[in-house]
Amino acid sequence: MSGHSKWHNIQKTKGAADAKRSAAFTKIAREIIVAVKEGGSGDPNNNSRLATVIAKAKAVNMPNDNIKRTIDKALGAGNTDSYEAVTYEGYGPGGVAVIVEALTDNRQRTAPEVRHAFDKCNGNLGAIGCVSWSFDKKGVIVIDNEDGELDEETVMMDALDAGAADFEADGPALEITCDPDAFNDVVKALEEKGYSFVNADVEMVPQNYITLSGEGDVKNMQKLIDMLEDSDDVQNVWHNWDND
Repeated sequence: MSGHSKWHNIQKTKGAADAKRSAAFTKIAREIIVAVKEGGSGDPNNNSRLATVIAKAKAVNMPNDNIKRTIDKALGAGNTDSYEAVTYEGYGPGGVAVIVEALTDNRQRTAPEVRHAFDKCNGNLGAIGCVSWSFDKKGVIVIDNEDGELDEETVMMDALDAGAADFEADGPALEITCDPDAFNDVVKALEEKGYSFVNADVEMVPQNYITLSGEGDVKNMQKLIDMLEDSDDVQNVWHNWDND
C-alpha cells in the first residue's frame, strides 16, 4: 500500500478505543438503526450497509447481544428514532483537511456545534466538496499481529484471494485495503479463515498528508479532533494530519 498508515502504534490505538468504548457502542448503535431502516432489513445478508456496520461493531468488540438488541429495536413498530446523515468539510490548523460525518436528529444543534469546534481550534468550516476531492473511499481492515503469530505472507495471500486490493505490514498491524463495494465480501472471507480485526470500516483515506511543525498547531489540531469526536452526533472524523 502506498502512503501512510495510522495503525503503526496499535497499542496506542487499542488503549484509546478502550477508553471510549461506551461512546463508540452508542454511536455504532445509531449507525445500526439507520442501516436497518434505510436497508429495510435486519439481516446483514440482505442489507449490505448493515453488514458493514456489524463488521465495524465487531472490530471494537461490541457484544453480539448489543448488536441484536439494537437491530430488534430498529425493527420495532414503536421505534421513532430518526437520524439524518450530514457531512461537514473544512480545514484545521495549518491547512489540514477535515471531513466530519454525523448522524443527527437535529441539524440546528449539530451544525453550530461542529462550527464552534473549528472556530475554537483555529480552523475553518468550508463548503461541501472543499476537501473531499483529496480523499478516496476505501475499505480498511486491520489485523493485530503484535505477538507475531501470523505469517505476513499468508495473511497477504488470504487477503488478496478474498478480493483485497492491497496489503501492508506496518509494525504489529497488518492493514488490508479494498474497494468499498468489496468490503463485506473481504471481511466475510477473512472471518471464515479465522481472522479477527482491530479495525474494519469503510473510510475516507487521504491522498496525501500534512505534517504540523508548530506546537500551537499540533495542540489545536488534537483539540479539534477531540471536540468533534466528543460530540454525540459525530460518527467519524477523517483528516490528513500526519500525527505519528
